[in-house]
Amino acid sequence: MRTAHRNRLLGVLSAADLAALGHLEEVAIETRHVLEAPGTPFPYVYFVETGLISIVGTIGPNQSIEVGMVGYEGMTGTAVVLGDDRSSNEVVVQASGTALRIATAALRKAMDKSPSLAGTFLRYVNTLMAQASQTAVANGRGRLDERLARWLLMWQDRLQTEDLKITHDFLSVLLGVRRASVTVALHDLEGRSLLRSTRTLIKILDREGLRVAANGFYGIPEAEYDRTIVWTGAA
Repeated sequence: MRTAHRNRLLGVLSAADLAALGHLEEVAIETRHVLEAPGTPFPYVYFVETGLISIVGTIGPNQSIEVGMVGYEGMTGTAVVLGDDRSSNEVVVQASGTALRIATAALRKAMDKSPSLAGTFLRYVNTLMAQASQTAVANGRGRLDERLARWLLMWQDRLQTEDLKITHDFLSVLLGVRRASVTVALHDLEGRSLLRSTRTLIKILDREGLRVAANGFYGIPEAEYDRTIVWTGAA
C-alpha cells in the first residue's frame, strides 16, 4: 500500500525499496541555506516534504540564474543518482520547510541493492532534465511576463498555496533580469487580475489565467513527471 510520506517521490516507492533506503532523518531546511556548492562533494541528499529548493547555475558574483526547482515532488543530489559526488550548480533553499535526508554513501548502497529504486530515481532525474530544458526554452524564447507566469505556477505547484513570499530582488536573481523589469512584469500580470503583488508577497488570484499567460511554457515537465513517476503497487 502507499506510504504516508508527504514527499511524492518516496510515496511511489514499494515497501521493499523504502526498506532499502533505511532510516531517513527529518530535518528543517532554512531559506538561503546552501545544500550543494558547485564542484564540492555534498554529504546528504534531501527528499523535500515542505518548502522549496532552487537549482542555480552560476559563473560568478551577480551572474546567476535558476535552472531548476525541487519541492515535495522530488529530491536533491541527482549527481549521486548519476554516479557522481558533486554538482556544477548551487542548490539552495528558496522557501523554508522540512525534508528527509540520507547520507550520499547510504543512497549509493541502496541503489546498488535495489535496481527498481535506482530506476525510479533515474526517471526522476529525467523529469528534472525536462524541466531544465524547458527552462532554457522559456529563457531563450519567452517574454518576461510569460517566464514569470510559468515560474509562479511551478512555485505554487510545490508550495500548494496562493500566497508566495518572495521579494522582487530575489525574483530578479532567479529570472536573471533587473529588478525593475520584474516589477514591470508583475504589474502587467496584476493588471490582468491574475495576481496581487506587494514588496514581499505575491498572491495568485487566477491560476488558469496564469496558465494562459505562460503561453505554452508551462506544463511539459509536469506532464512528464505524471507519466513516469507512478506507484507500481509492488510490495
